[in-house]
Amino acid sequence: MLRRSSDIAPSEITPRDLFERRREFLRDIGLAGIAAGASALVLPAFAQGPAKVFANAKKSAFSTTEPATPYKDVTTYNNFYEFGTGKEDPAERAGTLKTRPWTVMVDGECAKPKRWDIDEIVRLAAVEERIYRMRCVEGWSMVIPWNGFPLSELIRRAEPTSKAKYVEFVTLNDDRQMPGLRSGVLEWPYVEGLRIDEAMHPLAILCVGLYGELLPNQNGAPVRVVVPWKYGFKSAKSIVRIRFTEQEPRTAWNKAIPREYGFYSNVNPAVDHPRWSQARERRLGEFGKRPTLPFNGYAEQVASLYAGMDLKRYF
Repeated sequence: MLRRSSDIAPSEITPRDLFERRREFLRDIGLAGIAAGASALVLPAFAQGPAKVFANAKKSAFSTTEPATPYKDVTTYNNFYEFGTGKEDPAERAGTLKTRPWTVMVDGECAKPKRWDIDEIVRLAAVEERIYRMRCVEGWSMVIPWNGFPLSELIRRAEPTSKAKYVEFVTLNDDRQMPGLRSGVLEWPYVEGLRIDEAMHPLAILCVGLYGELLPNQNGAPVRVVVPWKYGFKSAKSIVRIRFTEQEPRTAWNKAIPREYGFYSNVNPAVDHPRWSQARERRLGEFGKRPTLPFNGYAEQVASLYAGMDLKRYF
């Protein structure tokens, strides 16, 4: 169920309850650089607590009415194999990631390729907060207040050509910053992709923050994509390149285990993972399980994208 931003009470957003990492937070985001490059943002003095960069962001009408998952769970239980395969590894190891300077190259089949500086992207994201359900293929889920803007805005500025059928996302590949890259568990760099109509859908966002702050390293800093109707591994983190292609991108998990991880990866309780059921999920912070919703509860908005497709074949 979705509702308008004016209906969302501040009490429904779980307050941040972790303050002990503030020195690491400041070091990694380069607060001085943000203040100089993003004058439209509100950056309270550090002495007053962690910087709420997006303090004035309005709640989106696309937001779910469900209560948000506590910040501690959102930032300490993650899949980010570039820092290790354990759920706690990213929070423990991602301090090595340097998110300034950072650029994202947008190119491929488009009329206006451009190398975007991360602070340009942050300025575009200062307006809106979206509270989205997120579902992982392993059966756990969260509700996260993301700060970002529609991915379609960046796509339109690039002016894709008629050959652009897909959008490919390429992530950072630097084992000095990402120790998990040395494991060889996947083929690096991590690559994900969407069909261009999926990428243009208003639910898909380019994200630079959560809970009103810049993204923590372990959650995909400094920029990631969020596609809430798909399993979490489709939402590529720490992006350095966005490329328009005519052919379907060869994505990381699909290359590694194609019978388990299809290109589309829509949340579908009727299509089980070969090793476990997808019919139920456990929301972090809750003891019991709940039924998994088709398209993660966003069927009304996105089901038409797949009209006529056999979703058991195109999983």
